[in-house]
Amino acid sequence: MAMTGLARPKVERATSIVDQIGNTPLLRLSRLSGIPAGVEIYGKAEHLNPGGSVKDRPALNMILDGEQTGKLTPAKTILDSTSGNTGIAYAMIGAAKGYRVKLCLPANASIERKRILRAYGAEVILTDAGEGSDGAIRQCRELYFSEPDQYFYPDQYNNPANWLAHYETTGPEIWRQTGQRLTHFVTGLGTSGTFMGVGRRLREYSPDVRLISMQPASGFHGLEGLKHMPTAIVPGIYDPSLADENLHIETEEGYEMVKRLATEEGLLVGVSSGANVAAALKVASRLQHGVVVTILCDGADKYFSEHFWEE
Repeated sequence: MAMTGLARPKVERATSIVDQIGNTPLLRLSRLSGIPAGVEIYGKAEHLNPGGSVKDRPALNMILDGEQTGKLTPAKTILDSTSGNTGIAYAMIGAAKGYRVKLCLPANASIERKRILRAYGAEVILTDAGEGSDGAIRQCRELYFSEPDQYFYPDQYNNPANWLAHYETTGPEIWRQTGQRLTHFVTGLGTSGTFMGVGRRLREYSPDVRLISMQPASGFHGLEGLKHMPTAIVPGIYDPSLADENLHIETEEGYEMVKRLATEEGLLVGVSSGANVAAALKVASRLQHGVVVTILCDGADKYFSEHFWEE
């Protein structure tokens, strides 16, 4: 006999791992010492994306753009250079969608990043550590131009789909999550896609929002994923005129902030996140009132082999 009067269980649509990218929480840093009483600092928790970093968004957008334009087909291998996080995102999304992935990675990238990439099934080509991300870029271009028909080369440093991912998603999320009270946005420069995309969107929302870019203090640094623009191959998507100000952060400042975030906020994040928060705190320290937002780019799980934890 059929039962009556009982509510049927709600059936939720099944999703893939790719569908979980984005809509990350905005976390208030409330216990970090040195924040003025009238200032709020928030970190956009991009380390909670399924691939573990902010790079999930542009990697997905570049792959979707490749599919839509016909540049990416099942017969082609996704090829790009990476300092780690975009490569991990490519590898995760490639595995989920059935694409082969080949990546050029500086040999001094953390052992955890190398293991994650290989766990996803990506082919990893290690490049000269002394040349950093620029060496990986040069090796990748050489591979691509030798067999262009074999590869889909998103070219994250020069692809507008990179920054558009943040213009279309990250920027609106931050504006909404701060209740439109945001006064300052601070983040580091690597490909520059996060700063370009979020910054352009926030500038449209309010011309009064201060946009502050951050980069390592010198070309020789330990802040993985970030570029010292004066000594690096400058990404084609980077426009220095967008920033109202540019800050320089020492490697040691980033490392120290990583440890502080763990012990003062309970947040295990990576070195670029530490550098971002160090920069945000510098901005906050000279304010009496304001809402400062930065990016928690990735998690500490990719850096536990680094020696700074014991220092």
